Amino acid sequence: MKIGEILRRGVFSVSFEFFPPKSEEGEKQLFETVSQLRKLNPTFVSVTYGAGGSTRDRTRKVVQRIHEEVSLNVMAHLTCIAHRKEELVEILREYDKIGIDNILALRGDVPRDDPDFRPPEGSCKYAVELVRLIRDEFGDRFSVGVASYPEGHPESPNMEWEIKYFALKVSAGADFSITQMFFDNSFYYNFIEECALAGIDVPIIPGIMPITNYKQIKKFASMCGAEIPQNLVEKLEPVSDKPEEVAKIGIDFAIRQCEDLLKNGVPGLHFYTLNRSKATLQIYEAIKDSVPIRDLSV
Repeated sequence: MKIGEILRRGVFSVSFEFFPPKSEEGEKQLFETVSQLRKLNPTFVSVTYGAGGSTRDRTRKVVQRIHEEVSLNVMAHLTCIAHRKEELVEILREYDKIGIDNILALRGDVPRDDPDFRPPEGSCKYAVELVRLIRDEFGDRFSVGVASYPEGHPESPNMEWEIKYFALKVSAGADFSITQMFFDNSFYYNFIEECALAGIDVPIIPGIMPITNYKQIKKFASMCGAEIPQNLVEKLEPVSDKPEEVAKIGIDFAIRQCEDLLKNGVPGLHFYTLNRSKATLQIYEAIKDSVPIRDLSV
């Protein structure tokens, strides 16, 4: 099922993001999580793609296994900065062959272990170029999503620049967007307003990251430029070495965050699961009565 078409029908989306594990034990954990979250009837699940194409084979393996064995609607992340266009087309043909309908088109991060990295000749250096490549080579075969950044991409000089380049990705053929994680909903609401003023009319699904490991999320937030509200920091700092207390505070916060987003008519919720199901299940259980009725079969 194409995510863009589902969203255009006005179906509220609930979705989950996973990453390809590095070990057999990690893969076992992942598919236990997939099995648990499958009960929530997600609109789709997504599988990330490592910096520099480092997880190409593992991403494809997980995508194919979820698609074929679990029968969930899967979106494959694809980063372009380390691949020549010919390689990207080859990857997309592989996804076409196994029946994947959805691609999240990303530039991707520069490999951290290669400070002298340069994109190969003939590559797509930006996500907008990857969106164009997909449309030029495959037309409407795939529903194409892109990332958006309510607080601005770490490399963006300002939000005006951010909106401009987001609009270019949409003009190139993106059907929808999923945001970077954020913890202050006002950033999302302001971003939506700015997008509307710029004529951007695709669904923008908020990305939710439950805080269950404060030190880990603090590091993630620093890397991507997401601000953790001071009142939340003040609750988490004193218990940062107490996992159960951190998780309770983080999950309670995420529940309130989702409730507020639902009251304000968001098109869906996308949960960054870190390959664990417990926090997401607790959040969904708390908000389920506020989630709009969802019929994916219409």
